[in-house]
Amino acid sequence: MTNRLKKELRDSLRQSRRNLLSKDQQFASNRVYDLVTKQGFFISATNVAFYLSFDGEIDPGLIAQKAMDQGKSCYLPVITDENTHQMDFDLYDQSSILKKNKWGIEEPVSQDCQISPAKLDLVFVPLVGFDDNCSRLGMGKGLFDKTFNFKNQNSLAQPLLVGLAHECQRVQKIPAEDWDVKLDLVVTAKKIYQSKIG
Repeated sequence: MTNRLKKELRDSLRQSRRNLLSKDQQFASNRVYDLVTKQGFFISATNVAFYLSFDGEIDPGLIAQKAMDQGKSCYLPVITDENTHQMDFDLYDQSSILKKNKWGIEEPVSQDCQISPAKLDLVFVPLVGFDDNCSRLGMGKGLFDKTFNFKNQNSLAQPLLVGLAHECQRVQKIPAEDWDVKLDLVVTAKKIYQSKIG
């Protein structure tokens, strides 16, 4: 798929996500919360990374609150000026001070409480599109793939990568490049999709 066609697909899926009514957005986020918090992968995780939703993404805020209530260590991605090509993960709790990065997404003001991506147990990942085999279409910056590219050498390595999405973001096939990192699972309000190894 050419870059132009990929951009058209990305724009179309983002618009579908934005077109959802507020009550439908809330219902989907609540349903995803119900599904995720009953799963063994969530219950057993200690170090968990989240994202702050924008542009119609599934909101993982309730899941993050549950994780904090259970004493899990929670993290958010941070893009530093020293390393603009991949994500760092900084500690996130109710006392965290947030600031907007250059893309307008809030992230914690660094407290020097970072964790290596490979030491996370579980990462909740936003996405623009996905398919039944958990291939992911992101925003096109490549930060996710560069940060977790070690999973391409060993797909069973931690962390578990779990995409959160609306069902309207599902497509028949996401065109994958060699460097793209596949998700382990994608959770929507309807079901949990699982990656097929290989």
